[in-house]
This record gives sequence, C-alpha cells and structure tokens, in this order.
Amino acid sequence: MKLRDQTSWEDRHVVVLGLARSGVAVAKLLHRLGAQVTVNDRKPRSESPEAAELEALGIPVICGGHPADLIGAEVDMLVKNPGIPYHAPPIVQAMEIGVPVVTEVEVASLVTAAPIIGITGSNGKTTTTSLVGRMLVAGEIPARVAGNIGQALAEVAPDMKADQWLVAELSSFQLKGTNVFRPRIGVLLNITPAHLDYHRGMEDYIASKQKLFTNQQERDIAVLNWDSAVCRTLGERLQQQVLWFSRFEPVPVGWYIRDGMIIHRDTDGNENKVLPISQVKLPGVHLENGLAAAATAFAAGCPLTAIVHELTTFTGVEHRLEFVAEKNGVRWYNDSKATNPQAATAALESFESPVVLIAGGLDRGIDFQELIPIFRKRITGLVSFGQTATILTERAREAGVAHLRQAADVTEAVRLAAEMAVPGDVALLSPACASWDQYPSFEERGRMFKEAVHTL
Repeated sequence: MKLRDQTSWEDRHVVVLGLARSGVAVAKLLHRLGAQVTVNDRKPRSESPEAAELEALGIPVICGGHPADLIGAEVDMLVKNPGIPYHAPPIVQAMEIGVPVVTEVEVASLVTAAPIIGITGSNGKTTTTSLVGRMLVAGEIPARVAGNIGQALAEVAPDMKADQWLVAELSSFQLKGTNVFRPRIGVLLNITPAHLDYHRGMEDYIASKQKLFTNQQERDIAVLNWDSAVCRTLGERLQQQVLWFSRFEPVPVGWYIRDGMIIHRDTDGNENKVLPISQVKLPGVHLENGLAAAATAFAAGCPLTAIVHELTTFTGVEHRLEFVAEKNGVRWYNDSKATNPQAATAALESFESPVVLIAGGLDRGIDFQELIPIFRKRITGLVSFGQTATILTERAREAGVAHLRQAADVTEAVRLAAEMAVPGDVALLSPACASWDQYPSFEERGRMFKEAVHTL
C-alpha cells in the first residue's frame, strides 16, 4: 500500500473493531475510499446507536459479540479502537495469521497530504496540542488540531493539503497500533507510569510512546523534554534533529528558562531572550507545556511574535488546571483531567497557597505512596470520593494532613471542601484517578465540579 495513495484501498477487506468515535470515523473513510468494511462491537445493538448510521451507508455492522469467523485470510487489515486490549479474540486471531492490526492514526496518516505534528506524553498533551494549534493559526500558518482532542484524525486528514499542518494529540494506545506512521515533528512531553494495566508493564508503555519517532527521517524533528531521564536517553539515540525544552537547565538546542526568562537557543548556539515567565498565563507546571509548544511551533515556521502572543494570552484548557471561580476568598480550580498521581502532583506543585484537595475515583490498584510528600508539602485538607476514597484518606493521614473528609461524589465533595477552606486557600479538584467508577468521563466529572462550585 502506497503512502497517500487513496486508490489503494479499493476492494481491500478491512475489519473495524469498536464503534466509538474513531471507529465510526475510520469506517466511513475507508468505505468512501472503496474498501470492503465490516464493523464489529461486542456491545449489544441496543447500546450501539452508531450502527444504524453506518448501515445506512451500506457498511455491515455486527453487534453483541465477536463472531468466530470475523477474521479470516481475506481480511487485509484490522483497525482497532485504541482502548481495546490486545488480548481481545479478534486481535489475537489477526496477529496469529499475519493480518496487520492498527489504529485509526495509521490509516489517517496513509491518506493525508498534510505534514503531521504528533504530540504525546503522560501528562500535558491536550494543553500543548491546543497551544501549538493556536500559535500556528496566530502566525497565519494553516493548521488543524485533531486526534485525541476534538475531531478524530480520520475525519479531517483526507481533505487536508500539503501546505497545512495536522496537529495531533496522540495517546500510547493510539501509537501502539502504528507501523508506518511518520510525523514530521514528533513531541514527547514526559513519561511517567500510566496505563500499566493496558500495557502490562512500563517497558511496553515506553515503547509505544517511542513509536512516534520510529519512522522519522533525518530531516524530521523530535522535540523532547530535557528534564525527563527517559526522554534524555531516547534523544541521545535518535538520528533526526532533536530540539529540547527545559524548565530547569540550559539545553544544547531549544527552549529553556534562565533567571526568570524564556530563552531560545538555535543550532549555532545563539541565544534569544523571548519573554519573562511572569508574563506567561499558563499556571505552574504547565509552563513546561508552553516551552514545548513554543519549540514545536517555531520548528513549524511560526513567527516569534505569534508564539509570544499566545504564551501571554492562553490561560489553559478546560479541565486542565482551569480556574473556575473565587468564592469567599477561596480560588477554585478544575483539574479533572489529572487521572494519575503524577498529574495530581504536578497540579499541586503549581500553587504556593495552601490547598484543600478533592481527589478520588476508579481503583486501579495504585497504593498512592508517591503522593505522601506532596500532600505533606502542599495540602491542608483532603476531601476524597469514589473507590479510592479510603486509601487516599489514609495516605493524607500518613502525611500529617489535619482535615480529612470523605464524600459520596464530587458534588458533595465541593460542599465539604467549602466548609474546610479559608480565605487565601486554593480548592483544587485533581483526582489522581480515572472517573469511570462514577462518571462516564473526566469531562463529565469536571462539569459536575464546576456546577457545584458555581452554586455555592
């Protein structure tokens, strides 16, 4: 199959596994390109409203389980929903007989003429991706943002032109299912333990993230975090041009902070003072995302004036350290996207004021021991909820936190936190857990939090 040769899909047999947003989008795309597409989802038909839409287009949809004969020698490719584990029977069958198993990211990259900026990392992907997109648009460089944020890649990639940048937020789930995917600029923000239940170990998680750079060529660019030991080791092995960003040290080439100034150092070693960090609107640790975005946008040809404009005006993304309101002298922040302890730690490090923390959610077997130091350093009170309420309370007690409450849900947690906080405090929702024990998404959890705050 030739890259960006859309006619090569004609009469190819493709199974799309999973009816979520990316599955529906890639099924429509492949059908439009002439492929023989079959869609399968184990959910019953009554829970699969998307099925009727696809069937109206002539795409067969099988719901309620995985037929034993779904994967056969006639199948040319299996496109899986990123979240479906690799031990699912159709995936195992496909791999056993040599059928390529990919995600929608791979297909989108095969059919687009646009150069791709791929952005991944354990934390900060959405903020960085949004900011890169804004910088490019402000610099009058045609760009669209898609992937794990906004529209699916398969919805936008086919119609993009060679003079446009496709800015894609990418998860480890998506990248694991790629073989020939090649971003012209690949950005790795950080790597901390996450999704290990899916990847079954840190080694596979890191390998999946690193696939972002596997097919890059010498003229392509890798943007890496100098402050991450994993990124530093990876960068030393890459043959393509590497640009670095750092909050703490000067870098050989790239963007860093020194004496309260953001500085850009080019390939000749020339340094340019860009702006004081006091003018950057992103709070705390998200300054790192601002550096990464600046390095990426500048590498894509964005004028420095546009980069500075966005750094001084962009205040963040919904559910990512989002300022909600000030009530009775207490500032409330929504960081519902913090679905692991590392993200919650980063959020807490962003504040100098005492913090009343609201945390909890899905129990993935994490012991949360790593939160004890930051609890001891930053928080004066904890309101916990969800499946992890008890263990988080215990960790806060071990950290010497004086004020501890447990709530039934995030709405009650807001009320209890309001009783606990005093003027000058920050009240922060940074759950350190996924939402799926009580809420269908971190977005819904964040919306419920904001609604509760506004009704105080």
